[in-house]
Amino acid sequence: MNKALNNKIQLSSLREIGIVIAFFIMLGILAILSPTAFAKPANLINILKQASINGILAMGMMFVIISGGIDLSVGSIVALSGVIAATFAHPGEYPLIVPIALSVAVGALVGLANGSLVAYGNIPPFIVTLGSMTIVRGLALITAGGQPVFNVTDAFKDLAGGKIFEIIPHLVIYYILVTAICAFVLTWTVFGRRVYAIGGNEIAAKVSGIHVNSLKLAVYTISGILAGLAGLLLASRIISGNPTAGQGYELDAIAAVIIGGVSMTGGAGKWYGTFVGALFIAVIGNGLDIMNVSAHFQLIIKGAIIIIAVLLDIKGKSKQ
Repeated sequence: MNKALNNKIQLSSLREIGIVIAFFIMLGILAILSPTAFAKPANLINILKQASINGILAMGMMFVIISGGIDLSVGSIVALSGVIAATFAHPGEYPLIVPIALSVAVGALVGLANGSLVAYGNIPPFIVTLGSMTIVRGLALITAGGQPVFNVTDAFKDLAGGKIFEIIPHLVIYYILVTAICAFVLTWTVFGRRVYAIGGNEIAAKVSGIHVNSLKLAVYTISGILAGLAGLLLASRIISGNPTAGQGYELDAIAAVIIGGVSMTGGAGKWYGTFVGALFIAVIGNGLDIMNVSAHFQLIIKGAIIIIAVLLDIKGKSKQ
């Protein structure tokens, strides 16, 4: 069993190295095709900014998928937390900490509910999060009255819209900080090693004394917290809380994780693969926009990349 697990980890590592190489090759190709637009420093910073919200979502999704689960509710959490943040960010009503705390708390509560149903209700993660995706989207629409929530403070706008030294967007800083924290937890803590263990072989993890249900509860809560943070930042970026925001974000987050080399069956994958996966998606979108490729074709390309990534994962396991 240990040999099989080691082979699985080695295969995942090769895929992660491969995506890093593919990422830099793609950067080089786009820089050659559009040197005056794509390779500009301002555009490269813009790519990081575009990748930030999806990257934060992907970091939470990474924990869930490595543990052997899936979370389809993150896009709806983005909408609900954004609506609540904007509702409590009207000028002269509440200090900035209130919308920040409430949006993250909403994400945590939804994640906690998802984790409880998966861990203690023994309901498949796909079913649980598919149901909560619909419920939470409905709550977002009810809370906002079906309309975007406007009129937020300048401090709220500056959360995601500001820049450090007028160069580096705040969004990029948040993304780097979240990535660093997730990398540390996943790589250097007992919690991180146990997440890999339950994803690799849940029965063996139980036998070895790991509290599997508690771990599942924790990973879904982490995913919910980061989705709540992403919703807060999106609301700040678009200067409103939109109940229809975040549609399809769960697919982008899953795509970033899969492209980054995390196995869909759990137990293998690295944080830097997910980081590069989110950047990969942002670079594709940015490069195709610069070359005036229709957004409809971009969806086809993104879907094809997801299928290829999953196919490589399946083929690799069959060879094992």
